[in-house]
Amino acid sequence: MVELPIRMLTETVGAAPQMGPEDVAQVAAAGFKSIVNNRPDFEYDADQPTHASIEAAAREAGLAYRFLPVGPSYQSAEEAQQLAALLEELPKPVLLFCRSGTRSTRLFLMASQIDQGTFP
Repeated sequence: MVELPIRMLTETVGAAPQMGPEDVAQVAAAGFKSIVNNRPDFEYDADQPTHASIEAAAREAGLAYRFLPVGPSYQSAEEAQQLAALLEELPKPVLLFCRSGTRSTRLFLMASQIDQGTFP
């Protein structure tokens, strides 16, 4: 099994590229308590794991799971607010993921600005 590359954005939030159900055990072993999937199902590839399959694996591993799909080129203020609310609600640490980890990182940065009152 290939190790899932995880980039820590803060002490309690990490970002990763596309993961599958087979990666959930590694995520749990790394100490994460929650997973947020930011990638829409079948975005580019019919072979992409569905959010339902990853959710089932996460729940089996005792992790909280949320599906907050966002587009690859644009993340809205509303989506950032939804992520900010999830980050308040979910047990930490939280792992965000999308195709490459980039949009999850951007969405997290937007959500962080909301928390700090600096989001336009």
